[in-house]
Amino acid sequence: MLFCRPRTAAAAVAAMLSSRAIAQTYTSCNPTESTCDPNTALGMAIDVDFTQGEVNSFTSSGGTPTYGEDGVTFTVSKHGDAPQLNSIFYIMFGRVEISLKAAPGAGIVSTLVMESDCLDEIDNEWLGSDTTEVQTNYFGKGITGSYNRGQFNPAAGNQDEFITYVVDWTSERIVWTVGDTTVRTLTYADAEAGQYPQTPMQVKFGAWAGGDPSNDAGTIGWARGPTDYTQGPFSMSVKNVKITDYSTGSKYSYGDTSGTWQSIVSEGGEINGNLNGAGGLTTTAVAAASTSTSTGNVPAGGIGGTGNTATSGLPAGWHMTSEGKLMPPSSTATVRPSAAFVFIFTVLATIAGNRWI
Repeated sequence: MLFCRPRTAAAAVAAMLSSRAIAQTYTSCNPTESTCDPNTALGMAIDVDFTQGEVNSFTSSGGTPTYGEDGVTFTVSKHGDAPQLNSIFYIMFGRVEISLKAAPGAGIVSTLVMESDCLDEIDNEWLGSDTTEVQTNYFGKGITGSYNRGQFNPAAGNQDEFITYVVDWTSERIVWTVGDTTVRTLTYADAEAGQYPQTPMQVKFGAWAGGDPSNDAGTIGWARGPTDYTQGPFSMSVKNVKITDYSTGSKYSYGDTSGTWQSIVSEGGEINGNLNGAGGLTTTAVAAASTSTSTGNVPAGGIGGTGNTATSGLPAGWHMTSEGKLMPPSSTATVRPSAAFVFIFTVLATIAGNRWI
C-alpha cells in the first residue's frame, strides 16, 4: 500500500474514509441496531474559506469538485455526476452556515445535508428550475413512508448570487434561515412522533441530477426534470462554511440503541457543552408560511441517495484548526499517530495541496 501511485493511494484513502454504499437510506452500521464505532467529533467551531482551496477535514465523492475565486464548485455535466464534499467529523447539535450559489438546470439539485449513522437527517435542497425557493426537510431514523415534512421556503435569486443559509439545530428546535430571514422553525414538539433528528450528524454538500432518466418517476417529478445534459454543464458553488458543534469532546458514541440524544456519550467532553457559548441566531424577519411538499417523492439518504461515513476517530495528538485543517501533533507531543494514520493524512495533505500551516 505504501508503494501505490498517488491516484491509487488517494482512492485507497477515500475508501477508508467512506464506507457507505450508493443507496438511499443506507448506513454501514446503524447504532440503533448494533454496536458501532464512535463518530469523530468536531467539538469546536470552524470557519472554512474555500476560495483558498481544499481543506483536509472534508473528502470528496461522486465526482471532483474544483476550486477558484468562487470557492468550491460542484459541476454536473453527464449521467452519474454527483460531486460532493463530506466532513470527516460529526456535530452533536450545532449550527451550519453556508455561503452558496445554487446550480441552474431542470432536474439539477443543489444540496446541503446533515445526516447521522442511524439516518436522522436535516436537508436544504435547491431545485435548478426554481430561482426563488429552497426546500427544507427532515427525516428521523430513515423513515420515508411519508413525504409531508418538507417545505418550499423563499430564497429569491438563489442562482444569481451567494446567499448565506443557516441551519441551527438544538434538542428543542431546528431553525432554517435565508440571509437574515427565518424561513422555517421546527420544534421537537411539532415534529412527527419519533422523527426529530437528535443524533450526531455528518455534514455534506454538493450537486446531483434528480432528473436523470435513470431515476424513478417520482424523483424525476420532484426534481422538476427530466435533465437535459446538452443544456449543461450545471454548477453549484460554495464560498465558505462555518460549522459550530454545540457539544464538546473528541468522539460521540451511542450509549444504547434508543437513538435519543440523551443516549449519546461524549468522550472527553459534554453533550451541549458549547450550547451557551454558541451565541444567538441573528435574524431580522420571519417569512410567511410556505408550500408543503406532501405530494413529492422527496429522496432521503444524502445527495442523490449517496452518503459517506467518516472514520471512527483522529489519531492521538492530531487536532483541527479554526480554519478546518487537520494538523499533526506538535514536535513536543509525546503521543504520535500510527504509521497508517501518518500515511492517510499525508495523502490527504497532498490532495489538499499541502495546506498545513
